[in-house]
Amino acid sequence: ACLGPPEVNISSCLKCINITIKLPTSYVRSNEKPLSLIDIYKELDYYITLKTLDGEHKRPPEKTTEETFNIAIEELYPNTNYCVSVMVTASLNKHAVPSAWKCATSGSVAQQDYHTVTIAGAVCVSIVLAVVLKCMHAGGYILQKKSLPHTLV
Repeated sequence: ACLGPPEVNISSCLKCINITIKLPTSYVRSNEKPLSLIDIYKELDYYITLKTLDGEHKRPPEKTTEETFNIAIEELYPNTNYCVSVMVTASLNKHAVPSAWKCATSGSVAQQDYHTVTIAGAVCVSIVLAVVLKCMHAGGYILQKKSLPHTLV
């Protein structure tokens, strides 16, 4: 039997991407209770393939004993789109279906923070400007409603 595709989610960080991997479900049951792949195989190998405009790079296999786990791929180029596919195999079962490609842009979180700070700064400047103009208006420095007495003109 083939080991189905794992569930993969990725998010970006500065010069890295975080990958959350959930192992595929098993259809084997024991006493009507579904067994996980960890229950069956104890340890699984997972392969991460990283795709960029330059091509695909298959990382060396790593082992897991957890149903759901996270991994960070670091030292990536910032503001670069990376796509990830994960395949899970067992020592006794090398037949596997890789996950669908999931993509994220490294460094986009930092960019988003930069945009948030810029917008917050612009809002603060606008509020300060509005308060100053209101004070100047109340003090009679701008937009005076009464015309000056004829003798002062």
